[in-house]
This record gives sequence, structure tokens and C-alpha cells, in this order.
Amino acid sequence: MKGFKVVLIIALIVIADQALKIYIKTNYHIGESHNIIGEWFRLYFIENEGMAYGWKFGGQWGKIFLTVFRMGAVVFGVFYIRNIIRKKMHPGFIFCVALIFAGALGNLIDSLFYGLIFEYSSPVTMNVAHIFPQVGYAGFLHGNVVDMLYFPIIRNATIPSWVPVWGGSDFEFFSPIFNIADASISIGIITILLFQKRFFKSAAGQDPAKSEKEKPVHEEISNI
Repeated sequence: MKGFKVVLIIALIVIADQALKIYIKTNYHIGESHNIIGEWFRLYFIENEGMAYGWKFGGQWGKIFLTVFRMGAVVFGVFYIRNIIRKKMHPGFIFCVALIFAGALGNLIDSLFYGLIFEYSSPVTMNVAHIFPQVGYAGFLHGNVVDMLYFPIIRNATIPSWVPVWGGSDFEFFSPIFNIADASISIGIITILLFQKRFFKSAAGQDPAKSEKEKPVHEEISNI
């Protein structure tokens, strides 16, 4: 896969991610939700101070550490992608790494700049934030990540009472609220795990065991 295609993939994902985040931030108030396809696909605006899918990490210092870590990962990713392109690794693997890089970059932009360029989205007053105010809601490195994709496929269900420990509890299948960047990272990682045998074949592009079996007859004879 050529570098131009990788850059294009990354750019398209980041643009789509940021366009949706800016739209949600400037048109929805915190907690606002609208059905897109029935009740199992919604746009539901929340802000995430931590990692993907709402995981948090150690308050304000944890926030700074997480943002700096994302910056380091993005810088490392630039050199790593360039390296695997030069080595002509499997196009599928390069594509997956590009997905992970684009997702990390998309969320890094939120962490770096959203506190500076947006007003505070108050869950109390339910105001819709304006972009480029005189004063932002947080400083550099302290922006919150905007999440909005919500797929409550199974809702308002109850776990049967005969199930140990959790019996009788409310149940919802797939409750995380995430964004395009989170989805891009997850798809890239899961695809690498599923197809790692195909992606990590020998440099020649063949399974070493298979290539050994397919040696020409004259090579076999010369080795006797």
C-alpha cells in the first residue's frame, strides 16, 4: 500500500470524526439524544474526560498524562507507519495500523484543543456550546473527548432470577457511547487479532512452511 493511500485513509477518518463531533457539540446539549434508526441506533451526546468508551484515568493529572501519552503514540505512529510501508508489509496490516493511528489522532485533537475552542456544555442549563468563544471551558491538554454513537441493541431487559449473582438485575446489551475515532481504533485492533496469521507471513509474502513444500524439484535434488 502506497503512502498516499494511507494518508488519504487517515485524513478521511479524522475529518469524518471531527465533523461529527463539532456538529454534536454545537447542536446538542449534554445528555441530549435522538433516534437515528429505531431505538437501537442513537446520537447521544456525552463528554468523556478519560479513555475510549468512557473509561476514566486519575483526575486532572491523569488527564494530562493520558493526553501526553496520546501525543507520544501519534508521533511514534508516524514513524511506524512509514517503516511498515517501506518494508512493504501486508496491505491489510497497514490499513489496520492506519485505522488505529487515525482514531488516536482524532481523540488527541479533542484533548488538545476542545477546551480552548468551545464553551462549557452544562448538563444543568442544557446550553448548546458555541465554537471559538472569548474564553474556552478548559486549558490546553484538558479538553474532553466528545462521544455520541450509541447502540442499545437490547434495552430494558432483566436477567433471569435463576442466574447466580446477577439474577434479577437490569440488563442492556452494548451500553458504551463512543465516537468514530474509538470505532476506528477498535476495528483496527480486532482485525489485526483476527487476521494476524495472514498479515505476519514471511517477508516474501508466503507462509514459510508452504514455501518449503513448494520448492522446485531441482532445488530438492541439489540439497541431497
